[in-house]
Amino acid sequence: MTSRESPGTPSVASRPLGVAMIGYAFMGKAHSNAWRNVASFFDVPVFEQKVLVGRDAGQVAAAAAKYGWAESATDWRSVLERDDIDIVDICAPGWLHAEIAIAALEAGKHVLVEKPLANTLAEAEAMTDAAKAARARGVQSMVGFNYRRVPALALARQLIAEDRVGAVRHVRAAYLQDWLADAESPMTWRLNKETAGSGALGDIASHAIDQVLFLLGDSVTEVSGRLHTFTTVRPGQHGPEAVTVDDAAWATLSLASGAIASIEVSRVATGQKNSLKLEVYGEKGTILFDLENLNELGFLDATAPVREQGFRRILVNEPDHPYLDAWWPQGHIIGWEHTFTHEIRDFLSAIGAGEAPSPAFEEGLAVQRVLAAVEESAAAKSATIQLVQPTGATPTKGA
Repeated sequence: MTSRESPGTPSVASRPLGVAMIGYAFMGKAHSNAWRNVASFFDVPVFEQKVLVGRDAGQVAAAAAKYGWAESATDWRSVLERDDIDIVDICAPGWLHAEIAIAALEAGKHVLVEKPLANTLAEAEAMTDAAKAARARGVQSMVGFNYRRVPALALARQLIAEDRVGAVRHVRAAYLQDWLADAESPMTWRLNKETAGSGALGDIASHAIDQVLFLLGDSVTEVSGRLHTFTTVRPGQHGPEAVTVDDAAWATLSLASGAIASIEVSRVATGQKNSLKLEVYGEKGTILFDLENLNELGFLDATAPVREQGFRRILVNEPDHPYLDAWWPQGHIIGWEHTFTHEIRDFLSAIGAGEAPSPAFEEGLAVQRVLAAVEESAAAKSATIQLVQPTGATPTKGA
């Protein structure tokens, strides 16, 4: 695969960057679509989709052929030893993130890893230490919070940074799904703490928490949380199996700026398919967003005369909006899959420029600290957990 290089972009190699991706299921499919299409729309360093890695030789070979990878493999360790691999994209389950990412960074490979950064705080800390050491050698890393690349949310961050809503007082974030609403839905690795780390908390609350930090450019100082499992046993391959993670989670976050954020997530919210709703309330205005209507942003300017106040519907499809100058004529909407294309574009551009991409592992670690604090608070039955932000933490960056 070839691409167009931006004028002035430094050459990062005498040959195309070789990309290996580990994992070929849901996220592997989404990332493959982005790798396959990014150079058709954005000016990025030249790269090649070299190898797709998975445990089942037959299935990964079929996926590689379908998704545009030149070859397939079943041993990720041997792939890391290859000189023609420069980038490793980790779409494997969370329990594999730390081992693969640390090994890849130590092997000198640029690393993109899906969210959440890891299954445990200790793993996330080890990954961040490895990323810092690798960065000193010019090796870049990024965690895949793709919703930062929704143009409407990138615009929301710009409006907040431009003081259009004034000092933010409170934020509401609710990420609701219903794919586990049926108590007879079968057991999967996502419902086992050993493989998934947590349930709705790590899976979707990580997105909601990251959005709060991204939109406000803020940090969390206190956490109070609760977890609940509504269906404790589900049909397994060999009979009933215990569910060892949460179905839903709630948290209240105190932010360094003085704002308060409420987080609610569920995978048993009947009728809600993939609804991430965000509400940002400031002294001078309000911003509303719903992922199920991702091309629109609600905005209220409270500084206008009272008789003129009301929520404005912004259709985020203009070339002046983040990322959209590469896509279609104004008014022609884009979709969920485009967020991954934007993510790959930003990752490649950072590598090409020799700059650290965002969100860095440090930002993923900040989210992981909040997730761990929610679990600790829930175990202590609503105790408030204070967080101390490490000095020198990587600041959140915009699109």
